[in-house]
Amino acid sequence: MKIDEKHLLQLAAVVQAGGVVEGAALLGLTQPAVSRTLAILEKRVGEPLFVKGRRPLQPTPLGRELAQHGMVVMTASRKASETIESFRLGRSGVVRVGGTPFFMDGLIAGMAADFLSIHADVRIEQSYGYISELKAGLVSGQIDLAICPIDLLDEGSGLVAQEILPGRNVIACRVTHPLLLARKLKPAALLDYPWVAPPPTSPLLADLHSLLLSLGVTEAKIRYSGGSLMNVVNYLKGSDALTILPHSTVFSMRNDRSITALPLQIPHPERALVLLRQREASSMPAVENFARHIARRFEELRHLIKRHEQSVVWGG
Repeated sequence: MKIDEKHLLQLAAVVQAGGVVEGAALLGLTQPAVSRTLAILEKRVGEPLFVKGRRPLQPTPLGRELAQHGMVVMTASRKASETIESFRLGRSGVVRVGGTPFFMDGLIAGMAADFLSIHADVRIEQSYGYISELKAGLVSGQIDLAICPIDLLDEGSGLVAQEILPGRNVIACRVTHPLLLARKLKPAALLDYPWVAPPPTSPLLADLHSLLLSLGVTEAKIRYSGGSLMNVVNYLKGSDALTILPHSTVFSMRNDRSITALPLQIPHPERALVLLRQREASSMPAVENFARHIARRFEELRHLIKRHEQSVVWGG
């Protein structure tokens, strides 16, 4: 015998509320409609569902057991409604975000942790890549957002680019580096120390070459190359090597007191850190919430960096 789930749901509401009028109000239905449903259900099962003449309504043993099945339907319906509402508000769902390794490790991971502490039912799937890989991932629908530096003249291949931080590189070193003791730091002194080269596909490698050209040389003493941000930081901590890093990445590690930036201005790349997404992509509430969170956190970071720089005397 097949029983309509809606009938069980209405029976459960009446039993739970203690009356037909109250049960109908619980479901947002009219009392006559619920009464008809109960009559149809009783005729279908061939047994009474309520003890006759008892007020408030008292279910029969069969009525009570069927009402328990209806409570399962009611609970599932409520959970489904909550799931839909949570998704619409961006409180649940999946955010697929890709980005360049140094920014993802140095900044985005911490920002993602803050976001998930508020949106506990959202899952973030993070991946690494540089600009060409990230664009391909967005176009193919493999990722929802990309966070990466791009040249300001790059039109983004039809993608929407939201600038979240202007490009700014610094020369990073350990906090006890000898150059930090110099009364007046001269750019030529940089060539007296070994360097850590960024990964071959990183735009930082081109920035390092531009820096060397500004110093009148084409090569530096490269002792270590590639590696993750943590690899580079650990190498710098144990040596007098130098490297080029985004200022925001070095600034975010200031409380660790492991690496710092030399107070020396170097050529700025014509580049900005951006949020990239497809222009015509369907809006996912959780993705939009995460994008707003990242943009807001970088705006806060921008102000912190500006305040910090005003207290530091940068060299010429």
